[in-house]
Amino acid sequence: MSAWLAAGFHGDMTYMAAHGLKRARPAELVPGTVSVITARMDYLPASTPVQPGQWQAAELARLQRPGEAIVSVYARGRDYHKIMRARLQKLSERIETEVQALGHRVFTDSAPVLEAELAARSGQGWRGKHTLLLNREAGSMFFLGEIYVDLALPPSEPVSDHCGSCSACISICPTQAIVAPHKLDARRCISYLTIEHAGPIPLELRPLIGNRIYGCDDCQLVCPWNKFAQRSALPDFDERQGLTGQQLTTLFAWTEEEFLRHTEGSAIRRIGHERWLRNIAVALGNALRAGAEGNLRGALLARREHGSEVVREHVAWGLAQEPSGNCP
Repeated sequence: MSAWLAAGFHGDMTYMAAHGLKRARPAELVPGTVSVITARMDYLPASTPVQPGQWQAAELARLQRPGEAIVSVYARGRDYHKIMRARLQKLSERIETEVQALGHRVFTDSAPVLEAELAARSGQGWRGKHTLLLNREAGSMFFLGEIYVDLALPPSEPVSDHCGSCSACISICPTQAIVAPHKLDARRCISYLTIEHAGPIPLELRPLIGNRIYGCDDCQLVCPWNKFAQRSALPDFDERQGLTGQQLTTLFAWTEEEFLRHTEGSAIRRIGHERWLRNIAVALGNALRAGAEGNLRGALLARREHGSEVVREHVAWGLAQEPSGNCP
């Protein structure tokens, strides 16, 4: 972790460095912590095809439709933070009824916690070459959460690595963000660029983003273990109408009020309308270059005078992607 931070691979995610060794030392984050209970929760929507490989093929096919917006699978339903945290809290309360007194605190992607590493050490799976956690029965399409407790529990054993010589995740990464097995340069990762990064997206990476407007699932879609990915039993993760298979031009036309309304209770809302428009402007530019159908140029022109300098700059870039022979 320290070497990864020293290399600057965390980009704008300064909070990762700010908390120092608290990430690796649970008792420093929550004094009194003796054990960590880890949990995972599957998130594939109930409508996901059950045949092995079919859902991955359907998702990869979206990349061949450049006018269609791609939102990462995990973000198409309700915000997982609240859902998993509430369930972990209920689990903590049930444990407390058995042990009488329990000091605890729950987390899910909400504090300086090394979630994947803790999950790997507790036997939930192993770290894939893309750095995500892999499980033989569930692939990687799940959320992680933890309960820090002041109760000494018998440790569970980690499992062995089952990636073997496979490097599919490294090969498919559009921006080559996986610089080596188990080493990710977040500054090049499309998920980081479209979600965590607040400023202009580096020029050399924009064409590689394609039509991905929120996150990227490519490294998971090609992973052989995800043929075992499980559908969620919760309706919370069912796909929201309007966020799956939607045209870029439609989403780009959303006013801030419409954006907030359509993303209420969604993880997407936290990036804000400005970053949403920035991401779609890049995707529209890539669609223009690819010759996608629809009034892509008109959509971009409508935002040319937007109040945000970041949006205006990305709109200008998008318009510049149109083949010269198509300009009036």
